[in-house]
This record gives sequence, structure tokens and C-alpha cells, in this order.
Amino acid sequence: MSNPTEVPTTISNIGVAMFTISDQDAAIAYYTQTLGWELRSDVPFGDEGGNRWVEVAPRGSAARLALNPPMGDWQPGGSSIGVETADVEAEYARAQATDGVTTGELMGGQGPVPRMFSIADPDGNHIWVVESAPSA
Repeated sequence: MSNPTEVPTTISNIGVAMFTISDQDAAIAYYTQTLGWELRSDVPFGDEGGNRWVEVAPRGSAARLALNPPMGDWQPGGSSIGVETADVEAEYARAQATDGVTTGELMGGQGPVPRMFSIADPDGNHIWVVESAPSA
């Protein structure tokens, strides 16, 4: 068996994060109508189109979030992703003022740790909203 570090990876970026959710239609509504994200994909897949591939993302984001129904041992909740904003305090105020959004407290900001807060979706997955590093 060869050492995997001897052969360069072909992976170039993180493009799709995945959350397990209980109801794809309810999750689409939460992410698009409540959080204001875009629906990027909602297409059938699998044997005879029995499943759906659903992706949402903030406007302008190259990365997407796939919203998957429970499969095998994977159950809703317990996942997390980080998203970035240039103004975490303004986004925190916006999230707190939006009906149906549950936020954690603002934290961080000491040394190299950026300011951030979390949003919990209805299935218990967490979106960490992190202040982007200033441009050098």
C-alpha cells in the first residue's frame, strides 16, 4: 500500500456541505424564505428518481449546502457548517429580528479568533456565522 501523501490529491476545494434534515420541503422553506438563501438544485435522483438532491446557498456563494433526508444511520441534526460575513454584528441583529431563527450568543473576537454566532435550524443543525478576516 502506498503512502497517500506521496501522491498529490485531486481535491481542490470544499464545494458541498451536507445536513441531514427531517423534511426536505420544510428545510427548503426555512433556508430560502426564513434565511433568504437561494435554492440551487431540487432534482430527482436514485433508483427511479425515488430521492431528491436538494442544494441551497447564500447568494453569490460558490459552496452549497445539500439538504438530505435520513439515510441509514444518518439522522437529522448534529451537523454544522461555517459561513462568512464582513459584518457579523449586522448579520446577528438581522438574524435575531427574523421570526423563526434561533441564534446563539456572539462570541470570539479575541486574538486570532473571529467574532461569530450560531443559527440552529429546525432539525438541530448549526450554521456558524463567522466574521471574515480583513483583507490584507
